[in-house]
Amino acid sequence: MIVTVTANPSVDRTIEIDSFQRGAVLRTRSALLDAGGKGVNVARALAANGLAATAVLPTGGAEGVQLTALLATAGIKVVEVPIAGAVRSNITIAEADGTTTKLNEPGPRFDAAERTRLVAATLDAATGADWVVLCGSLPPGVPADFYADLTRRLRERGARVAVDTSGDALRAAVAGRPDLVKPNREELADLVGHEVRTLGDALSAARQVLGQGVATVVASVGAEGALLVTADGAWHARSTFVEPRSTVGAGDALLAGFLAAGHIGPDALADAVAWGAAAAGLPGSRMPTPAELDRAAVRCSPAFDPAATLTEN
Repeated sequence: MIVTVTANPSVDRTIEIDSFQRGAVLRTRSALLDAGGKGVNVARALAANGLAATAVLPTGGAEGVQLTALLATAGIKVVEVPIAGAVRSNITIAEADGTTTKLNEPGPRFDAAERTRLVAATLDAATGADWVVLCGSLPPGVPADFYADLTRRLRERGARVAVDTSGDALRAAVAGRPDLVKPNREELADLVGHEVRTLGDALSAARQVLGQGVATVVASVGAEGALLVTADGAWHARSTFVEPRSTVGAGDALLAGFLAAGHIGPDALADAVAWGAAAAGLPGSRMPTPAELDRAAVRCSPAFDPAATLTEN
């Protein structure tokens, strides 16, 4: 079983349009409503593939009720931590060419008691878990070292910990020495303090992270797929799938696929990229089912061109 912890979950509305024009009245092609937040997406991806997942998350307000109702239909066990504030609502604008624009609210402010309850719920849910995945942004009132402290406490209990966050929270989390981190290109660059323009840059940055005590780095690099870097070597995997519909949640599906495939070596990386590519081809933040995964479209190798330029999508 995999436990996900989403400190700042959301209700996500995705609006699909032909193209975005600032200041114009635009007609939508469709609108979707999903349970959101990175850890929630990881749990949804696992559940969509028949795997057990428990989602620990704060809930509050009408949006919190809506969030749990959306998750109930997905077959995910939810551990709710009641809070006084309302869960945030986010909006994604998805254009026909695959460009996505996200409008994310900051989320409700936590007090000390609410933070304590979230930690206690996580430690309790982690008993017997294969992995605990700490994901997403931290809401107001939660210190940047929240994931780092939680990582240390989980590892003291023998749990394996994966972290997918950004900014100060990611920098602090690395100091807590999680077993795995999954940054994207921008997060990796921010983490090491220099630009990541090529696969070679990403490899160098990932090795810097390993040097800080992290065992595994899975770096998603947009259209170029992902890199897996460990003490045993480095591998690059890329899907030939080239028609993204919405990239929201694709990195979360990638992480879910890597853990589901055993979290070790190039085979797990190839499965992860298949999951991420499939998610990118679906509307909103829908997670792929087994029928939508195309493992044969993924090329994975320890030999890759370090000068290959990374693109945004």
